[in-house]
This record gives sequence, C-alpha cells and structure tokens, in this order.
Amino acid sequence: MRVAPISSRFLEACRRRPTDVRPVWFMRQAGRYLKQYRDIRAKHGILEICKQPELAAAVTLQPVEILDVDAAIIFADLLLPVEPMGLKLKFVSGEGPVIGNPVRTSEDVDALSISNTDDLGYVGDAIRQVVGALAGKVPVIGFVGAPFTLASYMIEGGASKTFLRTKQMMYSNETLWRRLMGKIVDVLGPFGILQVAAGARAIQVFDSWVGALGPDDYVRFVAPYSRALIERLRSTGVPVIHFGTGAAGFFRELHAAGGDVMGVDWRVNIDQAWMDISYRSAIQGNLDPAALLSPLPELKMRIHELLKRTGVRPGHIFNLGHGILPETPVDHVKAAVEMVREFRP
Repeated sequence: MRVAPISSRFLEACRRRPTDVRPVWFMRQAGRYLKQYRDIRAKHGILEICKQPELAAAVTLQPVEILDVDAAIIFADLLLPVEPMGLKLKFVSGEGPVIGNPVRTSEDVDALSISNTDDLGYVGDAIRQVVGALAGKVPVIGFVGAPFTLASYMIEGGASKTFLRTKQMMYSNETLWRRLMGKIVDVLGPFGILQVAAGARAIQVFDSWVGALGPDDYVRFVAPYSRALIERLRSTGVPVIHFGTGAAGFFRELHAAGGDVMGVDWRVNIDQAWMDISYRSAIQGNLDPAALLSPLPELKMRIHELLKRTGVRPGHIFNLGHGILPETPVDHVKAAVEMVREFRP
C-alpha cells in the first residue's frame, strides 16, 4: 500500500520543506507527568490500555489537547509484537517489561511465529479512533521498535545494563542471530504497514538500546535489518523517523541505515549531528528531558539556543533527546511549546 501525502507543519518538516514555525512534539508526551494519564493508569495496566482502543485513543489525544503539539503519537508499547510471535509479556511494577520465555536457543527461534501480525489489529483500531477524533487537526505518528532493541528484550527477557546474552548470541552464533533478526523484521514490517493503513502518517523506529553497541558491531550485526525494516515502511509513502539512543558515536552509520528524519538524543549538539549526515535527512530533537524541570528562563535559553543551532534550514522538528520524565511539571512542557512557537531566527 502507498498513501497520498497530506500537508501539515510536522509532515512538511519531515520532507525538509519550509514551515511557518518549528513543529514540536515530545516523545512520551502521553505519560505519568500528566494527571489525566495517571488517573487512567490508576485503573488500568499498560497492556490493558494498549489493547483497549478506546483507552489507547484517549491517552494519545490527551497531550494534543493539553499541550497543542503538532503531532499525536499512538499510545502503544514497542514490545507488543513479541506476543503474536509466541512470547509471554507482562509488566512488573518497579521492574518494567518481563518476557517469561526468552529466546536463547535455535529451537526458540524456530518456534517464533511471523504470521500472526493481525493479532496487533487493536493498535490499528486505536489509530483509526484518534484520526477520527483529530479530524485532520494534526497527523498521527505510528511507531515500531527497531530490530536490535526488540531482539535484546527477547533474548535478555527484559531490560539489561550489559546486554551480555544478546552480545553472546551475536558473537558466538551469528547464523542464529541473523535468523532471529530476519524474523523480527518480518513481523515489524507488516505491523508498521498496518498502522499506516489505519491512518498513521509517519512512523518512528525506536532503537532504544542501540547505544549498547560499538560502531563496527552496529554495521555488521544490526544495520542490515534496520535498513530492511525502514525500506519496507518507506514503501508506504509516509516519512520514517529513525531514532537511536546513545548512538552519537556512530550517527553516520545510523543514518546510512535509513530514515527520512533522524532523531538525535541530547549527547551531541544537533547542528553537529545534522552536519555529520550532510543534511541529507530532516533532523528531530534534541533537548535533554531534564531541562524541562529547570527554571523557565533557563529552559527558554536552552530551547532558543537549540533552535539557533539548527538555523533557518528547513527540516528541523523540535523534540526531546528522549521521553518526558514523570517528574516534569506540565506547565513547563506547555511553556516549552510556546517558546518554540515564539522563536524567530
């Protein structure tokens, strides 16, 4: 499928076209810093919200209404695809996601299904509800986890600081690693396309754990699969945002794997990152999320400095270098939107 392009401040920037002001949205803009979200979470678990389209749509719409951002991003979790692949996923308080039957052996990889992506249709249903409610006000961003991040969760069984099991598989059984990564791409591709079919007009690929790798390992073990996934998603005609956390040391290599827009975390100056890729893609980011907790004059100085760094070149989308922190005052996030909108180079 291929969708016709539509116009919005956010989508124009994705295509490196001039906009009246800098578009702005925030990773994790639906989250615990919002009382409205906390009220829903007090009654429902994360998986429950994700799987009930009415709840997922309500949570997705909250920050659009409260903050007046230029895009909505569907509320989902990047690990949802592991369930139709045959893994047991749960969220443990204080620990985060846990996979009960991690992937460690050739038999485990053999057992993974790639044919049940229709089981994720509830995400498409939520997107359709959000698109209907927004009535064209702003576009909806869909998202998928990147193959490395999904693989690391599947192998480790949850979050990790060392990624030891993941790297052991990469280094000791490259054939098994490549079989696993291929299966993941075969699930993530259709999942992203499902979101576009439901009305998403951009897709962000989150490589949350890619910073655990060095440049050579990224190029050898990961980049071919990120590239394959991004090419599948781009075939729909919507822009793809490629965001990797902690990847400042190999940002060129990350860009070589693809992306109409490259997301940047706060560990590198955004003008340097953009120059490093010769301005061949749009750029998104990259305020330190902790800066939103600073006094408003300091926050304004930091935001305007960031905007000065990107200059008048079209193709910058203002965002954080990662998600909004739960402790963040809502008024500071609202103020940040206003500070971006009022800026004139």
